[in-house]
Amino acid sequence: MKKIAIIGAGESGFGAALLAHAKAHEVFVSDAGNISDERKAVLSQKGIHYEEQGHSLEKLLQAEEVIKSPGIAYSHPAIQEIVKAGIPVIDELEFASRYTRGRIIAITGTNGKTTTSLLTYHLMKSTDLDVGLAGNVGQSWAGQLVSEDHDWWVLEVSSFQIEGFRAFKPKIAVLLNITPDHLDRYQQNLDEYIATKMRLTDNMDEKGHFIYFGEDDYLKSGLEKMKGVPKKYAIHSDQKESSGFYFDDKAVHLDADGERWSWNAEEMALKGRHNMINSLCAILAVKLAGGKKDGIGKGLRSFKNAPHRLEFSGEIHGISFINDSKGTNVDATAYALATFSQPIIWIAGGIDKGNDYTVLFPIVKGRVKALVCLGKDNKKLKAAFEGLVPEIIETEKMAEAVGQSLKLGKPGDVVLLSPACASFDLFKNYEDRGNQFKAAVEELKESSKW
Repeated sequence: MKKIAIIGAGESGFGAALLAHAKAHEVFVSDAGNISDERKAVLSQKGIHYEEQGHSLEKLLQAEEVIKSPGIAYSHPAIQEIVKAGIPVIDELEFASRYTRGRIIAITGTNGKTTTSLLTYHLMKSTDLDVGLAGNVGQSWAGQLVSEDHDWWVLEVSSFQIEGFRAFKPKIAVLLNITPDHLDRYQQNLDEYIATKMRLTDNMDEKGHFIYFGEDDYLKSGLEKMKGVPKKYAIHSDQKESSGFYFDDKAVHLDADGERWSWNAEEMALKGRHNMINSLCAILAVKLAGGKKDGIGKGLRSFKNAPHRLEFSGEIHGISFINDSKGTNVDATAYALATFSQPIIWIAGGIDKGNDYTVLFPIVKGRVKALVCLGKDNKKLKAAFEGLVPEIIETEKMAEAVGQSLKLGKPGDVVLLSPACASFDLFKNYEDRGNQFKAAVEELKESSKW
């Protein structure tokens, strides 16, 4: 039995507390904010001590191990004191990995990791493999392991979670891409962010498998310092560069172990070049896990993505409305814009994260007919696209942004909400922004019937 302190009583911290208690550890939970009444009732019922609205450092320093929320940086003063005292500080996924018999498919990347994790899980289920889903999506892994385990676990893993890994060892690791993001967490040091992503593979041996996008320059630089030694599989969009796994603009192809599998992109539920790369990564991971072609094909056709990720939200007068509120950085928005060949009315804006909009210029030119700026401060966004986009308007209300977009559109056009910015100037989070978009579209649909 260990004395374990848990900092943060969110999804991961609460789950870690339940698992630690189930494994007979002495548990103390500390949260700087409020803990929900429902969670406090469960903690009290199990005899787990907790505090809220602040951290008692003297109590935390009595722990033999600390599990922290991914959202709390190692630079936090309390974490610094704990580390200085020689107490290990780990992530919930690191802790949970000690208590599973299952093999792990761990998926990370700056963009696309939620979609790819959900698709991988769906394909595993479609081919009748015993699998669970956890990590940065759904219920905490630790919380699920209190009552159930699986032969396989698909885990969406963020760089913040990887920071707390020590012995974590996936059977299959997937790294989709690396683009500048969260650099405030890494002292504006991109190399440090790249190194953190690559740490996912540190403990992998030659029996493991590492799938990655072979055309990502940042990722390729990370490979040069890779510590783990798994078998590597590079996914490409160029057949000439490919070692058997590629997308040729019409179909995805996988050539391995004497088998050649192909699926026409038009038959797949996910759309867009970036999603074909994500799909290839998922397909290969499931094949390596023992999945069969027929089940994978069925799953590719039946998959439904999570909300706010290129989510079709309705059609009014022949104009399609697409909710990509999860597109909170420039690269995610680039993927979204490149998905459509139709004229686009683009809704963007919010809290700029030091964006370099020049990377969007080739995609926007000739494709975006109007830009609707949705934010409190749109100066940088407007300045970037003046002269490139024929019409630019501003608003601070979602209903007005959707209404203006409808007026600007013609049958066959696409209205795309893909903000390239954080949401916190006008909305609670990206989900709130996406939900308001969908509600505004639905209201316009109703009013347009008359």
